[in-house]
Amino acid sequence: MAIMKELFGAYNNSELPTEGGYIVSSFFDETSTYTKYEITSYNNVKDIFVNEEGITFQADGKKIFILIEPSDYAKKHEEPTYRDNFHKIPYRFKEVDLITSARQDRIMVGKEPVISYGSFTILKSRGNNFSYIFFDTSDLLKALESFFMKSLREDARVPRTDAQKAAELITDKMKMVLVEKG
Repeated sequence: MAIMKELFGAYNNSELPTEGGYIVSSFFDETSTYTKYEITSYNNVKDIFVNEEGITFQADGKKIFILIEPSDYAKKHEEPTYRDNFHKIPYRFKEVDLITSARQDRIMVGKEPVISYGSFTILKSRGNNFSYIFFDTSDLLKALESFFMKSLREDARVPRTDAQKAAELITDKMKMVLVEKG
């Protein structure tokens, strides 16, 4: 059965898996439904520690970025990688799979993972943002699809049918970042 815990609570309780895991972080705009998600898989952990910004993993990581852009977003013509820090993801339009919702919101999912060698930091959650750790269980993909279906609908306000399509696409992309078991 899938195991999901709040990331910082799991760290404080020494419950983070060192053999690998999956971290889902969200970043919500307080004035619109503009939302970013990062899914980070990690393995080869050398150390995990807290600093001022968040939790740093001295480990190899692979990230998939997801962006929900409301139809009234003023800078929708700008490539996602060239937007300001809050609104950017490290992809150009040609590097994302795009779903346009019934409300004309755009859901962008990176086609390929971004790989980080050595270390990466998961930022502290602020406001309504969150970070969860998913443990590597046999039903991980099903649990993540269910998680994204719910979060896209309830947190990012994506219509049900479009949230289902996006959750399926995200789950499909997750296959590229699965932790290799040694």
